[in-house]
Amino acid sequence: MLRFRSLGSGSTGNATLVEATVGGRRSRLLVDCGFALRQLDARLERAGLVAGDIDAIFVTHEHGDHIGCAHALSRRERIPVWMSEGTWLATGGHDFEGLLNLARDGLDIGVGALTVQPFTVPHDAREPLQLRCTDGARSLGILTDLGHATPHVLARLAGLQALLLEFNHDTDLLAGSAYPPFLKHRVGGNYGHLSNEAAAAIARAVLHDGLRHVVAAHLSEQNNRPAIVRRLMAEALGGHEDEMLTATAADGSPWLDL
Repeated sequence: MLRFRSLGSGSTGNATLVEATVGGRRSRLLVDCGFALRQLDARLERAGLVAGDIDAIFVTHEHGDHIGCAHALSRRERIPVWMSEGTWLATGGHDFEGLLNLARDGLDIGVGALTVQPFTVPHDAREPLQLRCTDGARSLGILTDLGHATPHVLARLAGLQALLLEFNHDTDLLAGSAYPPFLKHRVGGNYGHLSNEAAAAIARAVLHDGLRHVVAAHLSEQNNRPAIVRRLMAEALGGHEDEMLTATAADGSPWLDL
């Protein structure tokens, strides 16, 4: 069995739990730790877990809303942590006391019953990676923090049963926002964040009969609205707007089984 839960998603912090159970063996991966340590502990408690239940940490890139307390959590709980070499160097090359493992595109990572398959994405970080996670029978894609979907990205999303997908901004709201011009250009550029329309196009491209869950993530509080996202998701995926799921900054999402 494979299941996942966002602990919170937005510009103030991101973290996602992925859990696989195969033959009675249970493994848990924390993807990103973009919160203060005490806040992450509280979010784990709401999910029915403690930090010691985590088997590995994967950091997608060095931005603060993703790496957060990864260093402190890893050292406190003695949890192995994975990230690209570029991400590690961009954070100052912290000493993880033997717990650091370097990830790269195309190199599968075994975390007990879970296999993690990193892939590169276009984002303004040093060596960002996003993930496909599988228990051997079902697969989850985690795709946030990218400016556009390359053919390589779309290929890694083929045949998923679930997808956590960035719907960062509405283009009109971003254009009319109080953001300075350089920030509007950065967010809306090819190495920034996905617009709602771009995310909906990705959802439409990967849609197949076996896709059970798509959860919208990393919504901008200033430049997006959940109602807009749910409407576009419903148009792309079929179904009613009320059925579309969005991960919030405060509460993330419920556990979702695949």
